[in-house]
Amino acid sequence: MAIGLDVETPPEPENPEEYDYEKCPFYGDLAVRGQVLEGTVVSTDMDKTVVVEREYDVAVPKYDRQMKRRSRIPAHVPGVLESLSVGDTVKIAETRPLSKTKSHVVVEVTEEATAADVAELTGQAEPEPELSAEDLAAAEDEGDQ
Repeated sequence: MAIGLDVETPPEPENPEEYDYEKCPFYGDLAVRGQVLEGTVVSTDMDKTVVVEREYDVAVPKYDRQMKRRSRIPAHVPGVLESLSVGDTVKIAETRPLSKTKSHVVVEVTEEATAADVAELTGQAEPEPELSAEDLAAAEDEGDQ
């Protein structure tokens, strides 16, 4: 509860001399305020930044239906959080503008991505599980019979 949200505080930075305390809500002076959103990481191509995509429904009164919309929000990743990967579900909080496009910071990783999630988001085939020597021997025995 160090930052005013119900999130777990990560461990302290390993190198305090090199750590960027200015942009850290946990051990620095960065205040979180406003919205707290949850979404899926869709891009980790930038340094210390991820793009979080959230999908939500909007009412269309003319047709009395719901329409899906998506928003992509760039968010800063503090150094104390583990490295994030595509497909992770994260919680982000609004803060002061950190750069031209970043006004949110990642405060919690709620769910790690599985291989199937990563394959779905990146459009690549799911990697084949590695077979052990025992599995290969069992497969050969079945083929001989």
